[in-house]
Amino acid sequence: MPDGHGIYTFPDDLHRAHQEHTRQLADRHHVLEVTAPHTRVPYYIEVRAPAGRPVLVVEPHHDDFALSASGTFLVRPRPLTVVTVFTRSRSVHPALETTYTDIEAVSGLRDREGATALAPFGARRYLLGHKDADPPYQPYAPEILNRITEEIHRIAAAHPGAELLAPAAVTRHPDHLLVHEAAVRLGCRWFWEDLAFWSTYALAGCDQHLFRTRTGATMRPEPVDITDVVLDKVTVLRMHGSQMHPARKMYRPIRHAFTTAADLVDLPGLVDPPGLYAERFYRTEPSC
Repeated sequence: MPDGHGIYTFPDDLHRAHQEHTRQLADRHHVLEVTAPHTRVPYYIEVRAPAGRPVLVVEPHHDDFALSASGTFLVRPRPLTVVTVFTRSRSVHPALETTYTDIEAVSGLRDREGATALAPFGARRYLLGHKDADPPYQPYAPEILNRITEEIHRIAAAHPGAELLAPAAVTRHPDHLLVHEAAVRLGCRWFWEDLAFWSTYALAGCDQHLFRTRTGATMRPEPVDITDVVLDKVTVLRMHGSQMHPARKMYRPIRHAFTTAADLVDLPGLVDPPGLYAERFYRTEPSC
């Protein structure tokens, strides 16, 4: 049942399960201690050993990869380089606006949150320094799209063997639409389902309808089972306390992963019972 704020809770209480998970990890070897920049609470997470083809991730904001795709790379670690496009921001939860009062304070906090959240992945980071969109949201300017596309292109050229990954823009947020278009221009064919826009969570019927209208049958969905790492994903999300406040907001992306797992039953060749939590990606076919 949803609580008074519309946040779905779980019978086994995600918060208590995560606390126990963290306590158990504290006594293990090869475990990294990460401290959430806003709350200053320490957590533990197993260090990943990346392998395989490198991935160049392009995210609009510091929390987008963590919210939408981090579970997959906890399950299947690969060498990561993360480009964050909009790194100047005034966006914090309203309850924190008296603590972080200007763009410099917010941007500094979110930079630290992004760095800490990516530490378990051993990711290299590029910050492009653009200002994020302020509500009420308007279409992005074509000249900004051109500039950002060229900036990402220069980074991609320095990583010629990397596979490009970007948001699918299953949301009306102009920053996500812009980054998606820039990535498409650069030949990206692999996208994550965006979950970072709190008001819609990529679940509203209008967002889904607009997404299908824009993309038609070109986007092939691919769910990835993250059941074994869902509590580690919560640790990653805890690093973004400026956005996920109060902490129970963590239920929202995990609830979405619980819903997404229904698609796992349709995977070809499935032998074992499907998992309980999943992330959704999309792939496009190469043009002829």
